[in-house]
Amino acid sequence: MNVIETRLKKWGNSFGVVVPADFVNHERMNENDKIKVLILKDSKKAFKQTFGIGKGKIRKSAQEFKDEARRELY
Repeated sequence: MNVIETRLKKWGNSFGVVVPADFVNHERMNENDKIKVLILKDSKKAFKQTFGIGKGKIRKSAQEFKDEARRELY
């Protein structure tokens, strides 16, 4: 999977993204090719919402999780 950073642009009543030409050339992409796009908003708030959901709720330390995982694996 390749990652590029670009900006959301307004196009009429819609929004779009521009894929840089060097990336298009590198991937040998052509007009009307089907591609898949994973959209992640670059936001500290979104990051905290995603990774902060367990804060204060998890009672085990990281070491306890590792020890438990090792017991299950071996």
